[in-house]
Amino acid sequence: MREKQGVVTFQGNPLTLVGQDVAVGAKAPDFTVLTNELAPVGLKDFTEKVLVLVAVPSVDTPVCDLETRRFNAEATGLGPDVRVLVVSMDLPFAQKRWCAAAGVDRVTTLSDHALASFGEAYGVLIKELRLLARAVFVLDASRTVTFVQVVPEIASEPDYAAVLAAAKAALA
Repeated sequence: MREKQGVVTFQGNPLTLVGQDVAVGAKAPDFTVLTNELAPVGLKDFTEKVLVLVAVPSVDTPVCDLETRRFNAEATGLGPDVRVLVVSMDLPFAQKRWCAAAGVDRVTTLSDHALASFGEAYGVLIKELRLLARAVFVLDASRTVTFVQVVPEIASEPDYAAVLAAAKAALA
């Protein structure tokens, strides 16, 4: 598996990302993750015209909590043809519990803990921590990648305005 260094840091310390590069214009790679009910799902299981794939290290951390809540709030304004999926290495039970406690009901949380399939397919698996780097990918109806943002400092939030603009543009 390919390794990339110097792409992301955590509190200034460099980390190694494992997996494939995903670029704008490429066909989105498939993956297998688990729902909060332990059912395996992949890219083909989501039929909305636009998918916003949000990778976070753990919903139980302050920045990931804030980010997931923000995308949950923004999802309503994106309309029924856009779906936001938040993928982490958290166990499905923890994701379900966190969503219930946080009132998150507009995004779908998915767990990559079993296979690291999403992390490897999208090149955001952190070798040293076996967590996902903070990143966002927007896919259009044909499952072409239209936007990629790998956040350089894991403790920082993504550029929400750019992500939302890309999701709306992908609907056109």
